[in-house]
Amino acid sequence: MKKTIEEHASRFDDHAADYDESQDSEAYRAAASLVIDHAAPGSEDVVLDLGMGTGAIALALAPDAKRVLGRDISAGMMDEARRKADEAGVENVAFAEGRFREPNVDEPVDIVVSNFAMHHLANDEKREAIATIGDLGPRKFVLGDVMFFDGPDPDEPFYSPEVDDPATVGALADALTDAGFSLTAVERVHDQVGVLVAERAGGREGTTRRE
Repeated sequence: MKKTIEEHASRFDDHAADYDESQDSEAYRAAASLVIDHAAPGSEDVVLDLGMGTGAIALALAPDAKRVLGRDISAGMMDEARRKADEAGVENVAFAEGRFREPNVDEPVDIVVSNFAMHHLANDEKREAIATIGDLGPRKFVLGDVMFFDGPDPDEPFYSPEVDDPATVGALADALTDAGFSLTAVERVHDQVGVLVAERAGGREGTTRRE
């Protein structure tokens, strides 16, 4: 990680109020839409959104899910997410501080999603994060993020070397496989933005896959 968790949290606190507008790019919107579409929770599913930001994906999934758990390191982001949930009258979401390697979850989850957050971790930290997600027992993990399909290009708008540390698609696929997942979909949104869908049979006890 090129900055400490505390430094990242402070940076996102400072930009929480205008975060949605600053991320309003075509590729970002496309990745978020694909994450929502691929997550596709059923009415009995508990969804965990890691690095939830201002809660856009968590709130989009909430109407179809039993419960959504939003986790982020930024208090400012969580405040924005709570405000938006209150304004929308969404009651089946719970926001709290949580990290990729310490998600602060004490209940079983069926689906894990994350969008534009994991790229701040170094590659070894990403592997640890994906292993931690696997240990939660979800049947599906949907990751939208900055990732390299080809060689890295620091001049591209989705890669800021001072704060970002994206992985190759291959490295992420290997980490998902090692965590017990099978990669079932790869969506290339941009040369440096993609959505990966990883699934495994069974999931948590008592859960059946829903289409």
